[in-house]
Amino acid sequence: MARKKDRNDKLADLDLAELLDELRATKQEALNLRFRNATGQLENTAEISRVRRHVARINTYIRQREIAAAENAQ
Repeated sequence: MARKKDRNDKLADLDLAELLDELRATKQEALNLRFRNATGQLENTAEISRVRRHVARINTYIRQREIAAAENAQ
């Protein structure tokens, strides 16, 4: 459980550009996992779900930053 919290804390510390880079890399990882699954090379299919959840977490942090920026602009 502590490991998951550490990963989320690391995401919270990133700025928007770093979050976008992390999102791009994670989406690439998800694509690679899907290809490996389709060709039967993926042993642990739970990795696909883990990566999809990570993409969702990153998108959540990005959206939080967008909302905060819009509130500060008003």
